[in-house]
Amino acid sequence: MKQKLLITLVGLSLLFTACSAPGSAATATPEVIPPVIADNTIIAEGRVEPVRYAEIAFTAGGIVSEVLVAEGQSVKQGQELIRLGGESDTQYAAARLELVSARKELNDLLNISDEDFAQAVIDLKQAKEDHSDAVQYLNYLRNSPKVPISETFVYYIHNQKETQTRIRTKHSKGPAPEVWIIEAENNVALKQAEVDKAQRRYDRMKDGGVDRDQLAVLEARLTKAQAALAAFSVTAPFDGVVAEIYAKEGNSINPREIAVTVADFSTWLIETTDLTEIDVVKLAEDQPVSVKLDALPDVELKGTILSIGQTYAENQGDVVYKVTILLTDVHPAMRWGMTASVTFEGKD
Repeated sequence: MKQKLLITLVGLSLLFTACSAPGSAATATPEVIPPVIADNTIIAEGRVEPVRYAEIAFTAGGIVSEVLVAEGQSVKQGQELIRLGGESDTQYAAARLELVSARKELNDLLNISDEDFAQAVIDLKQAKEDHSDAVQYLNYLRNSPKVPISETFVYYIHNQKETQTRIRTKHSKGPAPEVWIIEAENNVALKQAEVDKAQRRYDRMKDGGVDRDQLAVLEARLTKAQAALAAFSVTAPFDGVVAEIYAKEGNSINPREIAVTVADFSTWLIETTDLTEIDVVKLAEDQPVSVKLDALPDVELKGTILSIGQTYAENQGDVVYKVTILLTDVHPAMRWGMTASVTFEGKD
């Protein structure tokens, strides 16, 4: 036992001697720790939405007589989509009869005078409507802080063989450019001149034998009859695609019940659902983002931040804000409602 202890003490003495002897071992170099670079990347979840859509309902109720379109069909603004009523529907029949009667009485009155006066009435009404639209548009440009603006840039790439053209479109929102306002002001002035011209022509012809008071009554009656019959059909509010049809031929439908949804799939948006108050302050409008869809994991789409919500919601205890992304890329397999992963590069 003593011999083992002695051997151990000797071994330790030699070890300490070797460690303390100058020049007997290489000096250890401290390990260099690389600096930590903060990652400002923000990733959020969202859903694919069309640039605009409309859920269209009837203002009247009744039996669906005709569905004139199919899901997935392209439609034009003003195109009739679904009709209510039929010859056996007393309300529909009464509305049609009233329209025919109102139109006949107005035509009979106008036919008493020169046909040119009838046209003068129509021209003056149209001129006033056009002027009103022009004024509304000018006021919108002057007062709206977020007018949609698209700018197209053309780039020419030269190489030894050919010159290639690249086109890039930037979408943004902000005050209307001054040149737009000037053009709108000129248009208002032009429309006012057309109103004045139509008014002078109308005034010159108004004493041609037509009863002014009776004319006003019949015009109002015709307008009311047209609106009453229009309640038995729905039309497309803009160019788009029939996304879903709820009304079925032969089934009844109630007023304000959704009959059909029309969407504009020419441009796609992503609306986020989980960006917290901590992340949203690091973002800005027009900031570029990249998007991947769960259904298309190998496809990366580019886009920019279109808007950042001003109001909040709560999601699992977090305060979250909706951020809307305008996609500048599209893919033919994209569908409304697909789940998307959005990657933002946060501001420093």
